[in-house]
Amino acid sequence: MDHIENDEQFQGLSVNKGTSEQPTINPYLNSFKKFKRKTYSVSEYVDGIRKGNISILGQAVTLIESSKPEHQSIAQEVIEKCLPYTGDSVRIGITGVPGAGKSTSIDAFGMHILKKNNKLAVLAIDPSSELTKGSILGDKTRMERLSVEKNAFIRPSPSAGSLGGVARKTRETIILCEAAGFDRIIIETVGVGQSETAVHSMVDFFLLIQLAGTGDELQGIKRGIMEMADGIVINKADGNNIEKSRLAQSHFKNALHLFPLPESGWVPKVLTYSGYYEIGIDEVWNMIDEYIAFVKENGYFEHKRNDQSRYWMYETINERLKNNFYNNTVIQKELGVCEEQVLNSQISSFAAANKVLDIYQKISK
Repeated sequence: MDHIENDEQFQGLSVNKGTSEQPTINPYLNSFKKFKRKTYSVSEYVDGIRKGNISILGQAVTLIESSKPEHQSIAQEVIEKCLPYTGDSVRIGITGVPGAGKSTSIDAFGMHILKKNNKLAVLAIDPSSELTKGSILGDKTRMERLSVEKNAFIRPSPSAGSLGGVARKTRETIILCEAAGFDRIIIETVGVGQSETAVHSMVDFFLLIQLAGTGDELQGIKRGIMEMADGIVINKADGNNIEKSRLAQSHFKNALHLFPLPESGWVPKVLTYSGYYEIGIDEVWNMIDEYIAFVKENGYFEHKRNDQSRYWMYETINERLKNNFYNNTVIQKELGVCEEQVLNSQISSFAAANKVLDIYQKISK
């Protein structure tokens, strides 16, 4: 294309000729060999996990998280073969309001754990967008030191709108991590909300991280979460915030006195610390060690794990039934019809539900 600016009368101006429209597909794309990840047999997965191979462990976790039936089949075989090598870890759940410093605290806790020659796995459930279903999965960026340690394994997982499914997969991931030799496992929740019940059902110690100086320290904290906590810690107890943290500590201690004694017999403690400046980290971890020793001595540790195994058996049954129901082609068609009838006020929501369930019961016989 010629430009008038290139005419001799316009001295000092020069415009290069344009190019024709370029293809949207890279013409050199075919020259690159498509990367194909190596696939392993069930025995290779188990051997690699038992040897502590982080790469194979990560791929096995990916199989667990996959929705493909062929991947799920392999994953379940791997889990079954890893079961005899599990159960020797201490599982810790960590929750708190957004901004409480959970990831920063885990980074500090983790370095403290590694100094004691333990191996740490961090399983973080990352909240997914309700609109795009995407997750940032940025926990590793907030755990700078742990992410480069050879004895630490950090695995963020998207909640993807199905917390129950992610919770079950997280529990299965715990099995693989234990088989790989990780004796300390931390599970970070998405924040204060429904995820706490699921995480509480798979850990030995449940830690609630709180902040001071944000108004009423008890505002927005559900009684259920307070009752689930085996320990409460007030983060960011440093600088000008120390007095506020001590006041919050006093408030939480008073609140805990209103609750009945937990089944474990353990009286939850309230401590202050600073994850950023690593002040009080030893005291927090000593509390966890003290709790584990206490419940192992009185037998509650084994009792709780048995209850958790029973709980997850029924949760798995419920999820399987739910998936079979909604994936049934007959039911999918009938749901559309009944939904239309409900929206047109031809039938009540309850009658429509009973109608669909009756049809499912008949075709399931």
